Amino acid sequence: MKNRTKYIIFLSAVFIFAFAAIIFKNKVGNKLISAARQTYMEKRLPIYGVSTEKKQVALSFDAAWGNDDTEILLRILEKHNVKVTFFMTGGWVKKYPEDVKKISEKGHDLGNHSMSHLQMSKISREKCKKEIAEVHNMVKELTGKEMCLFRPPYGDYNNMLIDCVEECGYYPIQWSVDSLDWKDYGADSIVNKVLNHKYLRPGAIILMHNGAKYTKDALERVIVGLKEKGYEIVPISRLIYKSKYKIDHEGMQYLY
Repeated sequence: MKNRTKYIIFLSAVFIFAFAAIIFKNKVGNKLISAARQTYMEKRLPIYGVSTEKKQVALSFDAAWGNDDTEILLRILEKHNVKVTFFMTGGWVKKYPEDVKKISEKGHDLGNHSMSHLQMSKISREKCKKEIAEVHNMVKELTGKEMCLFRPPYGDYNNMLIDCVEECGYYPIQWSVDSLDWKDYGADSIVNKVLNHKYLRPGAIILMHNGAKYTKDALERVIVGLKEKGYEIVPISRLIYKSKYKIDHEGMQYLY
């Protein structure tokens, strides 16, 4: 009888423990799911492209390292009367101040690409703001112009960075069409990638690099091809909405 009682007590304890474990697991699981859902819903995005009825696209160039071809790119852009956006790192600005002035004088957008080209989602809020402010002040001293467009290095961002960018008076900019010019596949590859890209549509932002090997050889054909498709090429500052806008889950900017 004693053994039977002990056995019943043992089974009861096991049952209670198992039931408690299930309840705990469900609560924790639900909390994790809820947290994940909340994080997803609240994830902030930069501007990948713009929802617009105007048949406009923007060409942009990241300037972080080389500079051998900048003069050639500027001549091609001037030949076709096209204005674009150059996103410059602080290191590039320091090394090539005369080219920064020339880009400004030619009427192109001056964009901020951070001081040190760091993975900014991995650094502190204070460091992020410093990375933005240093380039801003350098370019303003050189050109007298205030920048308002920021592209995160490596396309890497999180909510904290988007907040910092906006607190610094900037619009966070990504891209919807990647030319992949940095892969050095050749000029034909760049032209085909841009002109046949599935996201080439009104409001697209096209990513190129001023220091990629074949960009100078592809640029004129890209410009001509875009124009033949009926697109007007404008700088990002003319493409995006400056107020009363929202950004959807794909990074598309819409007017309210």
